[in-house]
Amino acid sequence: MIIVTIDHIPGRNYEVLGVVKGNVVQSKNFGKDFMSAMKGLVGGEIVAYTEMLAEARQIATGRMAKEAEALGADAVLNLRYASSSVMQSAAECIAYGTAVRFVD
Repeated sequence: MIIVTIDHIPGRNYEVLGVVKGNVVQSKNFGKDFMSAMKGLVGGEIVAYTEMLAEARQIATGRMAKEAEALGADAVLNLRYASSSVMQSAAECIAYGTAVRFVD
């Protein structure tokens, strides 16, 4: 599966199949959350949350790709990510784009 952030693939003809997306709500365990709160008091990167969001993006992208494959897509164009806080210590990440099938 080709996944790109551009809105077209130069030199390729394709038909648009539709919007595909994948999402996940991710949280950290209490121990890491407590340590992250302590880090928040002194400043600096909160590595546990950086890792959590990176993992969430990976899961969301995989789910989006599976949805595209189910449509018979060869690629997903214009990949975008969005995230939001769902509750304290939990965030949703969504990956979305346009599924396309190559035509000759």
